[in-house]
Amino acid sequence: MTVAERLRTFRHFLGEVRKEADKVTWPGRDEVVGTTTVVIVYTALVGVFLFLVDAAVTPLFNQLFTAFGG
Repeated sequence: MTVAERLRTFRHFLGEVRKEADKVTWPGRDEVVGTTTVVIVYTALVGVFLFLVDAAVTPLFNQLFTAFGG
């Protein structure tokens, strides 16, 4: 395949990509802000939960390791 043929094929590919991108229904600003907020809040809640579980379990494991010669 020559360089010119490769270039033509690549340009055709980019044209097809643009056609497909035009078919996409992009979310509005309100939807993006809303879903991003949900993700951030959920991530923070999971982080707090994991912190609390870790804070509760760590002393228990330390006692077990101390009691059994760890």
